[in-house]
Amino acid sequence: MAGTNPEPRSSGQVTDLADRLDRTVLYQIYPQSFADADGDGIGDLRGIADRLDYLTWLGVDAIWLSPCFVSPFADAGYDVADFLRIAPRYGTNADLEHLTEEAARRGIAVLLDLVAGHTSDQHPWFRAAIDDPDDDRYVWSDVPVDGFEPGAGRRGGYYRPNFFPVQPALNFGYARLDPAEPWRQPVDAPGPQANRAALREIMAFWFDRGVAGFRVDMAASLVKDDPGLVETRRLWRETRDWLDRSYPGRVLISEWGDPKVAVPAGFHADFLLQFGGDDDGLPLRSLWNNGAGTTQPTWGDVPAWADAEARGDAAAFVAAWTAADEAITTAGRGGVVGLPTSNHDFTRLVAGARDAEQARAAHVLVMTWPAMPSLYYGDEIGMRYVPGTPTREGSRLGPTYDRAGSRTPMQWGDLSAEPWGPGAPWTSSYLPTDPQPDRPTVADQVADPDSLLHLVRELITLRHRDRRLDVGSPVEVLATGYPMAYLRGGSLAVVLNPGRTPVVQHLPGAGAATPLLSRGGRLEADAVHLEGHGFAVLDLTTRTELGGPPSGS
Repeated sequence: MAGTNPEPRSSGQVTDLADRLDRTVLYQIYPQSFADADGDGIGDLRGIADRLDYLTWLGVDAIWLSPCFVSPFADAGYDVADFLRIAPRYGTNADLEHLTEEAARRGIAVLLDLVAGHTSDQHPWFRAAIDDPDDDRYVWSDVPVDGFEPGAGRRGGYYRPNFFPVQPALNFGYARLDPAEPWRQPVDAPGPQANRAALREIMAFWFDRGVAGFRVDMAASLVKDDPGLVETRRLWRETRDWLDRSYPGRVLISEWGDPKVAVPAGFHADFLLQFGGDDDGLPLRSLWNNGAGTTQPTWGDVPAWADAEARGDAAAFVAAWTAADEAITTAGRGGVVGLPTSNHDFTRLVAGARDAEQARAAHVLVMTWPAMPSLYYGDEIGMRYVPGTPTREGSRLGPTYDRAGSRTPMQWGDLSAEPWGPGAPWTSSYLPTDPQPDRPTVADQVADPDSLLHLVRELITLRHRDRRLDVGSPVEVLATGYPMAYLRGGSLAVVLNPGRTPVVQHLPGAGAATPLLSRGGRLEADAVHLEGHGFAVLDLTTRTELGGPPSGS
């Protein structure tokens, strides 16, 4: 509980993460916003190390750090100027090694973010390329081309960006050549091959310093004009073969947004995201993050399942997960689908009209579904998306789409009574904290056994303890609306109601089941009654009589 020291787990070899993804809970940290050890208002690696005991107490298995390399921060670090050096605002390479060592002692793996498809225009590679007409590390044209940016230096010409204009695309070749576009090079040309080798050198550098894997940014963006992503998939399969030979146990997780393609292409995991794939991100947006109740960002009029008005349906999500699972099984190489609560690019679970009560049902789904859960920092306490937050470091992508509201400082509160506190407080920060007086904090919730934080901790404990919640354990979907209901491993029932209206789910044997976690639930012989925002996780095998109300209700 709150006042006890967290029990360290056996560290084993945290770099064998590939063998444990079936049960892994991932935690994404946005370094600027998580914990500030030196009091300069910007989070840092020492701050993260200071909070490892909190993450151990919570129960996570691995942490993924958004980019922490040297950068001019035109895109919050996704514009890398040196892949082999930690940005001074976050510390030093030695601080990263200290973090991996301290995390390993607690059984926590550390993953870094690899921006594979582009660099900053301040990277030495690009500065050299603008003065060397023979340098083909980037994609250059001597004549204006739609979508290209004007170059500079002795070379002049025009370069192809990969996202913002200050992010020139690394040249991994084109799948299709065109005599009318002589800047296109084949994938086996020297420039594209040098960039492939550089990717491996970057990964090896950090693997040798204790890193367990990488989340790869924009992983589908490397080879250009690639119908069906045939050459891009070949590139990543070859990279995976190298990884398995040279660094067995390490993992590659992609930002692709289409697990049915990305995982067979060689990644250990890919996230269902708010974009990507032939469904354009509908499965995740139809679960929660569609902008309902807030004007920033707006993802279209897609009713969310995790909504008090009960207008949504999880059917699109189930269909997408099923297609991905079947594709992964058919490919036969293993791997998992990643299911995030949110991330640095889209709104949090708690946004606008949504509140922490809907977030409870969402967290139960994330932790009990046959996918790899990915917790975005602060979602475990119900941190809100904060509209109107000042645009910082490239956060704004459109008139109503500013990512800064999902990147605000972690709300620790006064942790002086806790074994992992107090740490350096946020005296100021590069982004403001949620201004609402009722904003959630770790300190408040750790002292409240009925809080969202304690629920998430209990869910992680249950996921680790009960093998029926492993990714490979079967799922049988009973309903996708209100309630949503499914069986894991044939005998673990999950019934969820994010809406405010009470619901009933027919479930044979429910009256004799043992509630493992529940809130607002009542069991009858063959039915589960849930109040608004209620949920129940039931063991149908024990057949014990209820000795009172469901636990946690």
